[in-house]
Amino acid sequence: MIARCVRPALALLAGLSLLLTGCSAGTGTSTATAAAPSVTATASRASGLPTVREAELPPEARHTLALIRAGGPYPYARDGAVFSNFERILPRRKRGYYHEYTVRTPGERDRGARRIVTGQEGETYYTDDHYASFREVVADGTR
Repeated sequence: MIARCVRPALALLAGLSLLLTGCSAGTGTSTATAAAPSVTATASRASGLPTVREAELPPEARHTLALIRAGGPYPYARDGAVFSNFERILPRRKRGYYHEYTVRTPGERDRGARRIVTGQEGETYYTDDHYASFREVVADGTR
């Protein structure tokens, strides 16, 4: 009886250990940056996500924000495309509410993992790990 329970118990333990250690497939892309932006201790009231001040974003992200404010032109064909929020990390909204823009990653040959996502009501989010996590961008001077 005990011998029959050992194999399923070991499989369960192995699965739990993978879950608890945060094992992931990864994106296979490098996020070579000088330093990751710091995250404020408080979460955004609107989204419940951590926040980051615009001034703390990498220079490439600030450049992308300037392009968004100017209405382009954008360097990547997919910039401005609808972001579907399949990961469901951002607040749920109707399809077409969010749009994504590429943040250039130095040393990457493709679009890399960094993005700015904007919402129709003016909210802005930053991800440097290809949608695995987001931070709500807070304009300088506000918290």
